Amino acid sequence: MAALPSGWTPLGMVEHLGYAERHWSQEIVTGTADPVAWPDDHEPLTTPRSPDVVFAFYREQCRRSDEIFAATPLSAVPAGRHPTALADEIADLRGVVLHMIEETARHAGHLDAARELIDGRTGLGPR
Repeated sequence: MAALPSGWTPLGMVEHLGYAERHWSQEIVTGTADPVAWPDDHEPLTTPRSPDVVFAFYREQCRRSDEIFAATPLSAVPAGRHPTALADEIADLRGVVLHMIEETARHAGHLDAARELIDGRTGLGPR
């Protein structure tokens, strides 16, 4: 269900975060990534896939990131290069990790706002 006029969905955002994990830990840090099992043929931040598939994809990408980050020194220079000006800010694994913390936190905030727009619930107060 889209919560904003742009049409993005919470599930699409989770899939996007999976792609971000894959991109930064595999394509950028190691210089290579396994192919994704589906075509990229839909609007950004949306997905035609089921929640089970999207959450499994996200978990697997996080698992792969954890493995790569654990085996790579923070001072290691990435083997790949991000295609935008952000690449100039990423000099080592430390920069990649910081970027992923920022990106995940930013999108977690988006998801909090979308949740409130969808059903009025917030993360504040009793659970």
